[in-house]
Amino acid sequence: MGQKKLQRFAEIETFPNVLIYPQGMPGKWAEHFGNSHPLTLELACGKGDYTLGLARLFPERNFMGVDVKGNRIWRGAKTALAEKLANVAFLRTQIDKLTDYFIPGEVKEIWITFPDPFLRKSRARHRLTHPRFLALYQQVLATGGTINLKTDSPQLYKFTQMVIAATGCTLLEDIPDVYAQEKTDPLLRIQTFYEGMHLADGRTIRFLKFVLPAQPIDWKAVKLDLEDEDTAAGEH
Repeated sequence: MGQKKLQRFAEIETFPNVLIYPQGMPGKWAEHFGNSHPLTLELACGKGDYTLGLARLFPERNFMGVDVKGNRIWRGAKTALAEKLANVAFLRTQIDKLTDYFIPGEVKEIWITFPDPFLRKSRARHRLTHPRFLALYQQVLATGGTINLKTDSPQLYKFTQMVIAATGCTLLEDIPDVYAQEKTDPLLRIQTFYEGMHLADGRTIRFLKFVLPAQPIDWKAVKLDLEDEDTAAGEH
């Protein structure tokens, strides 16, 4: 590991807005933030660009970036401290461990921005909108809580549309080209580092917003037809 990464790992351990595999936090996030405002998670947050953007727009709500890579979290956490954003925190952990950190209903909303689309069909279960992850999100999301996906990947976009239908989710918004709209929602104008790169490459940005079903998702029983997926190398 490079010296710079080691320095950043050491530094985030001193940040009050970064929690690294914390113990005893389920049900305690209101205590951590010092208020009972609604909590939104950005999963696989990277540098936390969306976490920060949302926090600036909604100071009356709490936001948390979740990622396992401390080197990336360092940037977002440092910016939040510099801007004195008291409604921002970062959690370093694996996404499939969410139930270790949140009680049922503790999370109001989830954002998934430009995640790895795992283009090979054999890796589909690693996509953050796969039914196995939706079943996980059900265990922490409040009733009626929303999930938001922003992606440049046509494959992940189509895959998520299929998952929404197959699992009985309620689709609230489906925007095949965010920037082709006459008026873009301020929420969708927030740009991550990677989104800026994608736009410079001329890629189309897509958005889906949906609500999970009331009944528990039996993800192993969900049938998905992946035969038509375009898994050509480099497809985005």
